[in-house]
Amino acid sequence: MTEVTMVVNGKSVTKSVKGNTLMTEFLRDDLRLTGTHVGCDTSQCGACVIHVNGEAVKGCTMFAAEANGAEVSTIEGMENPDGSLGVIQQAFQDHHGLQCGFCTPGMVMSAAALLKDNPKPSEAEIRDYLEGNICRCTGYHNIVKSIMAASGQDVSNIAAE
Repeated sequence: MTEVTMVVNGKSVTKSVKGNTLMTEFLRDDLRLTGTHVGCDTSQCGACVIHVNGEAVKGCTMFAAEANGAEVSTIEGMENPDGSLGVIQQAFQDHHGLQCGFCTPGMVMSAAALLKDNPKPSEAEIRDYLEGNICRCTGYHNIVKSIMAASGQDVSNIAAE
């Protein structure tokens, strides 16, 4: 067992983990932060995207011990301090960027990483950035629209699909 200490969503945590414990397991099982989803275990779907030291990472590809000393953000950390939905989450709700919701945490976390680096992305840039995230319910149209809305861009002329 290895002891790991990290800051998760602004709170310091220390736990003992096996060397092969994945971040997804650590977050879901040890910390009970179940918003990070496990969809494929092969890093193909993006449902497990989290931020580690400000960078988007697929949690199923990282061992918890690798995050020792890191700052980690999950979908639970995306809400406003008062518990209301954050800007990106609200945009997903307002513009129907989710259906079953399984991929939504990874989509929101990926969107946050994109908007940090590119505050006003084009539709093509958003679609390119989301290449590593799979949604089995939608055609991505409303996900892209949601991200554009979260960036402050006018989406009133984009038809709903």
